[in-house]
Amino acid sequence: MNEIRTAPRPLGPREWLGLAIAAAGALVLAAEFWAFAAARPVVWNALLGGSVAALATALGTVPVMLSQRLSERVQDTLFGFGAGVMLAACAFSLIIPGLEAARAQGLGGGGPWAAGGVVGASILLGGAALMLMDRLLPHEHFIKGREGLDARKLRRTWLFVIAIALHNLPEGLAIGVGYAGNDGLRANALATGIAIQDVPEGLVVAVALLAAGYRRAVAVALGMASGLVEPLGAVLGAAVIGWSAALLPWGLGFAAGAMLFVISHEIIPESHRKGHEAFATGGLMVGFVLMMLLDTALG
Repeated sequence: MNEIRTAPRPLGPREWLGLAIAAAGALVLAAEFWAFAAARPVVWNALLGGSVAALATALGTVPVMLSQRLSERVQDTLFGFGAGVMLAACAFSLIIPGLEAARAQGLGGGGPWAAGGVVGASILLGGAALMLMDRLLPHEHFIKGREGLDARKLRRTWLFVIAIALHNLPEGLAIGVGYAGNDGLRANALATGIAIQDVPEGLVVAVALLAAGYRRAVAVALGMASGLVEPLGAVLGAAVIGWSAALLPWGLGFAAGAMLFVISHEIIPESHRKGHEAFATGGLMVGFVLMMLLDTALG
């Protein structure tokens, strides 16, 4: 028996007025955001770096738009590649510069143990913050299903959107803190590495949403929109560290801890759950080496 579908109700005057007000508010906020970033070179560079990462995420969804599908083995390899890039970014672009900044500022006497303690504590704080958000915010993992408070009360689409935002926010923070705490070449290397891994990440997110039952247009749109968190996080990270240079070691460690939580809590388990661990591990090692080369060669 064929299911009878009713045509959607057209928007009324109140709905159109609400959309117009929301659009006007968004334009005003965008103009203020643009002016704020343009007046601060570090924040502006972070915004550009985060925007490139967002565009890379959108670019990755194009094959899904063209009706291309990925095998599970390829998806797991791409997950591993992204994890490797993020691991190397944590080590070479965040933790090592954080240790150098802590020693340069003479924190705790400037010794290696004191510097390591500051950066280590900030790493744990970053991981704890993401763990708290993961526990409190309702969202839906590709692996474990719905989590967070009142997850059953939200539509499934919004649960995935929140999960993707939790995934991408640490990358944006890392880009912003990287521009505030590193020289231009090293910061560009970090942003480039994250953008490179965002291409397969956008593809995998769109494919996963498609496999979860979403229409192709919705899966592609959500995949593209998932990258918009990164320029926002980049501006936030750069603005906070730019406000006080004393926060630099803490900010670098915090961003690294947040990324490490996402790698361990979501990406690696996802890449190993379908029996393609060897390909996922190979992708991780290739991604790690690529990011290491970018950082050491360009930084």
